[in-house]
Amino acid sequence: MNALVSIITPSYNSAKFIAETIQSVQNQTYQNWEMIIVDDGSSDVTENVVLSIIQNDNRIQFHKLSQNSGPAVARNTGIEKASGDYMTFIDADDIWFPTFIENNIKTINETGIPFVFSSYRRANEELEFVYSDFIVPHKVSYTDILKSNSISCLTAFLDIKKLGKKYMPLIRKRQDMGLWLNYLKVIPFAHGIQETQAIYRIRENSLSRKKSDLIKYQWQFYREVEKLNVFQSAYYMLHWMYRGFMKYRN
Repeated sequence: MNALVSIITPSYNSAKFIAETIQSVQNQTYQNWEMIIVDDGSSDVTENVVLSIIQNDNRIQFHKLSQNSGPAVARNTGIEKASGDYMTFIDADDIWFPTFIENNIKTINETGIPFVFSSYRRANEELEFVYSDFIVPHKVSYTDILKSNSISCLTAFLDIKKLGKKYMPLIRKRQDMGLWLNYLKVIPFAHGIQETQAIYRIRENSLSRKKSDLIKYQWQFYREVEKLNVFQSAYYMLHWMYRGFMKYRN
């Protein structure tokens, strides 16, 4: 296993957490990787933190967008610059367990499935595990993801040699879901690893935790991105609302 793994990390005002995220990548048992950090116009000292680390690790790249453009643009910039055989994502406040990359490559080689994802632990900003672990299903299809996006950017792992590069839709939210659906239009399912392999840090001020407009964005996603009709959109929306409630019930 000596293939190059491209790791894409969007960042925005992440100075408080990004060093810990980078360290979790550096601590991987599998070491042939490139980490592409794309800063989305941060106003804090994120750039200084990253540049100080890069001095001692040339596997890490830092690119700064000229203006704040949203996570889809940042991630797509990383995808464009990626040169690895595999591609994966980690946000600038999350953490991988040391065997994350090794286990994903092993699973792809053993199953022959070019798209895998994993369960993860959920913590608050202080890394206290106040939420239950999120355990993923054994496999998900295109229609499964329309009902509930159980694939996190934190654990998605793609064999780009087989699948090629695809890009996220340029929308403010649900852009990762759009990417998974694009891949699941050409393969029957993605394989879920039940073992937890990462820590998702839930921040109270994060974009994903603002509930007021989530329903509007989800409906727009069905209608405008996936081009579903009204009845299909309503059907999947009901599933999404129920499963979203169950996901954060404790």
